[in-house]
Amino acid sequence: MGHESEQIPVLALWSAPRCRSTAFARMMTERDDRVVVHEPLSRVVDFGEVEVGDRIARNEREVLAALRATAAEKPVFFKDTTDFHYPALLADEEFLSAATHTFIVRDPAEAIASHHALNPDLGRDEIGFVRLHEIFTAVQAATGTTPVVIDSDDLLDRPAETVRAYCAAVGIPFLPDALSWESGMRSEWRSTSKWHRSTSETTGFTRNGSAGAETVAADPVLSAYRDYHQPYYEKLRAFALRP
Repeated sequence: MGHESEQIPVLALWSAPRCRSTAFARMMTERDDRVVVHEPLSRVVDFGEVEVGDRIARNEREVLAALRATAAEKPVFFKDTTDFHYPALLADEEFLSAATHTFIVRDPAEAIASHHALNPDLGRDEIGFVRLHEIFTAVQAATGTTPVVIDSDDLLDRPAETVRAYCAAVGIPFLPDALSWESGMRSEWRSTSKWHRSTSETTGFTRNGSAGAETVAADPVLSAYRDYHQPYYEKLRAFALRP
């Protein structure tokens, strides 16, 4: 019975790429009440090793073990993106049920436009909404409850209300001072800095640049990708907190 397992003080934010999860993680860093780990699963797949707190992990299973071990010393927040598939995560029912898993979404056309601008060779599956929904469903099955979902448009339009609702839903204090921060490139972003440049230039939750959805609509390949992912975004968005 997964839901009877001991809770571990790990708070996860799962996101398809380019859905403003880095800005959310930047706010969590500003809170300074937990160890913040940046994309440990996608980085271990991409680079073959990753730092989790003061541990080094070299595969997916080691990442999950390091998150548990770090959380035994201080609560952990990590965010990760679904440009890859994580079979060890999906198989680890104890981790799915014992950690607190939350999700952030963005309109797929906007996410695809942002992703494609950085990676013109973008493939269908790494857009990530189908994989995001798969993790959501796995958490739902392991816990018997519906995980917390936020819509990143709400985060930009009503940051204080959205973060307040998120904090209430996951049982952490709302810290309004964490809604603004110093701009600058964080050390944990450097190896993937091109992906985090826009966030490094912010001091809070703000819209930057055009959304690019019309570029996607005009491109037959990208619009087919959008149509493939759109239903999974809609399913997740249906559960989004209403700040």
